[in-house]
Amino acid sequence: MKNSEIKALTVEQLKQTLVEEQDRLLKLKFAHAVSPIENPMRIRNTRRLIARLMTELSAKDKAASA
Repeated sequence: MKNSEIKALTVEQLKQTLVEEQDRLLKLKFAHAVSPIENPMRIRNTRRLIARLMTELSAKDKAASA
C-alpha cells in the first residue's frame, strides 16, 4: 500500500486496515516460528506498513483536534 493510498483513507478505514495488518503480522510471526516462511521480508514490510498506518492515523487525529 502506497503512502498516497494511505493518505486517501478515512479514519475508520485506517483503524480497520490497522487491525487487519496487525492480525496478519501476528499470523506471519507464528508461521515463521513453526517453520521458516518462504519470504521473511513480508514480516518487515508488514511492520513498516503498520507504522505508516499508525503515523497517518495520529496525524489525522491531531489535525481533527486542532
